[in-house]
Amino acid sequence: MELAKIERVYTSYARIYDQIFGKVFHEGRQSVIRNLNVQPDEKILEVGIGTGLALPMYPRHCQIVGIVFSEGMLDKAKQRAAEHRMGHVQLHRMDAGAMEFKDDTFDTVVAAYVVTAVPDYRKVVSEMIRVCRPGGRIIMLNHFINDNKIIAAMEKVISPLTKHLGWRTDLALQTVLEGTPLHVARKQNVNPMRLWALVECVNGKHVNGKTHINGAINGNGAAAYVHINGTPLSEHANGQALA
Repeated sequence: MELAKIERVYTSYARIYDQIFGKVFHEGRQSVIRNLNVQPDEKILEVGIGTGLALPMYPRHCQIVGIVFSEGMLDKAKQRAAEHRMGHVQLHRMDAGAMEFKDDTFDTVVAAYVVTAVPDYRKVVSEMIRVCRPGGRIIMLNHFINDNKIIAAMEKVISPLTKHLGWRTDLALQTVLEGTPLHVARKQNVNPMRLWALVECVNGKHVNGKTHINGAINGNGAAAYVHINGTPLSEHANGQALA
């Protein structure tokens, strides 16, 4: 689906999004933020902030930047931020596939229900990697094609139909990660029927010829998240840690 069409679809959803999708996806959003272990002054980018449903869940001791392409969604998010007096939040209309941020700007990048709702997920994932610091976290909350062959076949059949609604159902996690420097540290199924996955990755991109799996404690004190041997991102994290 073209970007302009996606903008029209999601702007049309803006007025009813919270009522229809809010409760369904609430558990997933809570799971993401509950396990972040956000450090003081940590810089977090939320890609596809939507109507800002997750904003009140973040602690106030971090810096949140949210982007969304839909003007209708952005207006709702700004309204929510104003109502909650969120001085630590900045919101922008921006194409996730061509972000305007400098390299390595953020410690953590969150993309909830995004990669299957954009015209080119490769561009979006590439941009998330670029703006996230080496060793930082990239967290995707999304539906990926099911491991069950029968369910996967059904998802492939209905995907052309769901694309008209603003998302696809035939994208595999392995396909999204293929060729990237992202290392999966934790994967957890969430939401009703556990058909959505919370995937927490470490940005292992190269800087000066070195792979930064461990990350580095940056100027604001944000800690590194995993070690190269696959130690879980945080001692408190629930779900499955993958080496």
